[in-house]
Amino acid sequence: MSENKKSDISVCGTDCSTCYCYGKMCRGCNACAGKVFHAPEGKACAIYECTVNKMGYKTCGECSQAPCEIWMKTRDPKYSDEEFDQNVRMRIAALKHADN
Repeated sequence: MSENKKSDISVCGTDCSTCYCYGKMCRGCNACAGKVFHAPEGKACAIYECTVNKMGYKTCGECSQAPCEIWMKTRDPKYSDEEFDQNVRMRIAALKHADN
């Protein structure tokens, strides 16, 4: 990764650098092809698959449809509905900031 920007770490705007696994078991979705801990075994994150493989974007910040239905289906189960909604808003804001 060239710079330590959120968009270099995660296509969905998550700042993985704050996670205790980052840099150890996980290097961020761009480095591990979207394989996140809460995804089904052996599966890539659906957001990563759409953004990078289908749309060809570096991050969801380039997509006019974000947050889309895939975001709602691709969620970390540790979050309540309210926490997840807040998390999505924070990630979208991070992407918009990183892309400017």
